[in-house]
Amino acid sequence: MPYSAKLLLLILCLAALAEGGKHKSRKRRWSANLETHKHGTPLSKKVVDGTKTRRVKTDHLLRVEDHDFTMRPAFAGPAVPVGVDVQVESLDSISEVDMDFTMTLYLRHYWKDERLSFPSTTNKSMTFDGRLVKKIWVPDVFFVHSKRSFIHDTTTDNIMLRVYPDGHVLYSLRVTVTAACNMDFSRFPLDSQTCTLELESYAYTDEDLMLYWKSGDNSLSTDDRISLSQFLIQKFHTSSRLAFYSSTGWYNRLYINFTLRRHIFFFLLQTYFPATLMVMLSWVSFWIDRRAVPARVSLGITTVLTMSTIITGVNASMPRVSYIKAVDIYLWVSFVFVFLSVLEYAAVNYLTTVKDGKERKLREKAREQSLPCTCGLSHGRTMILDGTYSEADSNSLAGYTRAPMATEEPPEKQERMVVHLSLDNESTGTKKKGLRGFRIIQNTHAIDTYSRMIFPGAYIFFNLIYWSVYC
Repeated sequence: MPYSAKLLLLILCLAALAEGGKHKSRKRRWSANLETHKHGTPLSKKVVDGTKTRRVKTDHLLRVEDHDFTMRPAFAGPAVPVGVDVQVESLDSISEVDMDFTMTLYLRHYWKDERLSFPSTTNKSMTFDGRLVKKIWVPDVFFVHSKRSFIHDTTTDNIMLRVYPDGHVLYSLRVTVTAACNMDFSRFPLDSQTCTLELESYAYTDEDLMLYWKSGDNSLSTDDRISLSQFLIQKFHTSSRLAFYSSTGWYNRLYINFTLRRHIFFFLLQTYFPATLMVMLSWVSFWIDRRAVPARVSLGITTVLTMSTIITGVNASMPRVSYIKAVDIYLWVSFVFVFLSVLEYAAVNYLTTVKDGKERKLREKAREQSLPCTCGLSHGRTMILDGTYSEADSNSLAGYTRAPMATEEPPEKQERMVVHLSLDNESTGTKKKGLRGFRIIQNTHAIDTYSRMIFPGAYIFFNLIYWSVYC
C-alpha cells in the first residue's frame, strides 16, 4: 500500500475517535442535567462546595497567619480594655477544716482585636471551639489564692470563642475552682462567713491590660437553685481594686464576694441539746440519797465522760484555731457545771463522814462517862428520863448524848435513859455560835437542797446571757 494511502487511513481513524469522545461527553452532561432537574435545581445553576474554597478557610479569613498573636492588641499603645462577667453555676462545698470553697462558673471575657476583623455583608459573628484559642491572643486571667482549678472537658473542652466582623471577641469557658477563704470562727456555729474569689491578669500590668466588670454589679449572675446544706447564701456582689507587687507593679484585680450564714438547727440537735441534757442529768444526783455512793458517783462520771465526748467530736470537725469559739464557751461551761455536781457530792460525802466520826467519838465518850449523877457538876450534867419520854423529846435535847444505864434492875426499870451533857460550861457558848454560822456546811442535807436551786438557776442565767450575746 502506498505511503499516502496509509496516512489517509490514519487520519480517518483519529477523526472517528474524536467524534466518539464528543458524543460520550454530551451524553454525560445530558444525564447530569436530568438528575439535577429531578431534585428541583435549575439546570443552568452550578452547585459549589464552599468548604473546599481556599478563600473561606478560618485562618485565611481571620488572617491568623499574617499577624503575631504572641503580642497583645495595640502593642506599645494604650492598655487593652478587657471586660469580664461571671455566671455562677453552682457553689459545691464549703470546708471549715481546709478553709476553702469550691465553685463552678462560666467566665467570659470581652475585648477588641482589630487583627481578627474580617469582611462581612451580613455582620454576623463566627463561633469557634477551643482549637482556635491556641492560635490567637487571649487574656491571661487567673484565680488569686486558688488551690485547684480546671476547665471542663466533657465531651470536649468547654471553651467558646466568638469573633465579630469589627474585631470584637467573646471568650467563654466553664471552670471549677477551689479557692481559699479566710474564716473567723469566733462566733461558730452562730457565725456568718464572707468568701471572695479574685481574678487578675498574671503577666500584664494595668499599663497593658485594664480588667474591669463589663456591666458593673450586673456582671455577676447566679442560679436561683444554688443551695448549701449548712449555709444560707445571703448575697453575691462584685468589687474591684488595684493590687501591688513590689517586683512587678500594679495589677487590676476583680472580686466576687458572697456572704454565707450558717444554719444553726443542725448544731442545736447535735451539740447544744445533748450538752444541755447532760447538765440536767447531773442534777439528778441532788435528789439521790447521800449514802448511795455507787449511784451518785457513777452518774457523775457518766455525765463527765459524755461531755468530754461531745467536746472532742465538735473539735474534730474544726480547724485548730488558737482562739475560743462560741461553741467552746457553751460546752466548757456545761462541762464545768457537770464537774461541779461531782465535786458537790464529794463535799457532801466528806462532811457526812466527818460528822459521823465526831458522833461516833461522842458516843464512845458518853459510854465511858455513863455513871448517873444528880449533883451539880461543872463538866457534865445528867438527866434521867423515865419510860414515858417520846422520841421528839429526846431529840430536842441539843448537846446531850444518850447512853443506857448499866444497872441490875428489872427490865421494866431499864427503859430509863441517862442523858449526859457533853458540853462543859465554858465551851457551850462557842459551840452554839459555831452551829449558827456553819449550819449549812455541817448539815449535808442542806447542801443538796440548796444545790437543787442554785445549779439550775445559774445555768438558766448563763443561757440567757449566751443566747442574747450571740443571736
